Amino acid sequence: MLNLVLINPEIPQNTGNVARSAIAQNCKLHLVEPIGFSLDDRNLKRAGLDYWKHVDLQLWNSAEDFFNSVDIERVHLFSTRGEQRYDKAEYIDGDYLVFGSESTGLSPDLLFSYSERTRYLPMLSLKVRSLNLSSAVSAVFFEALRQLDFFGES
Repeated sequence: MLNLVLINPEIPQNTGNVARSAIAQNCKLHLVEPIGFSLDDRNLKRAGLDYWKHVDLQLWNSAEDFFNSVDIERVHLFSTRGEQRYDKAEYIDGDYLVFGSESTGLSPDLLFSYSERTRYLPMLSLKVRSLNLSSAVSAVFFEALRQLDFFGES
């Protein structure tokens, strides 16, 4: 099982889309507080449709709690300032794919502390600061699943 991790998500529709992807692939979703919306938010439920009740969800009180509880060697941090292109990283079952908030991404301190664990998605144009969060999660998630042969599915 892969783990999708959203640190301080702000937009319920993005989180709902990520949750729906996690459900479709039997993966766990981790949400790290503070979260910029209520988990009862109607936009969150609209984006996750009627599937939200099926999410394998773990809530964390803080990024510190999350990072103190997981094996950092299993963590991939995604940022426009990452060091390794996302499709050049090796993913294994049980890895954590970690994404920051829509407005600020992951903190510079976090990226510096774990620089060898940072990844990026290439962008050809500098006219945008970053990709949409749920789009970036989807690209990375399906690359990791591809490397895992979709857990042996044909």
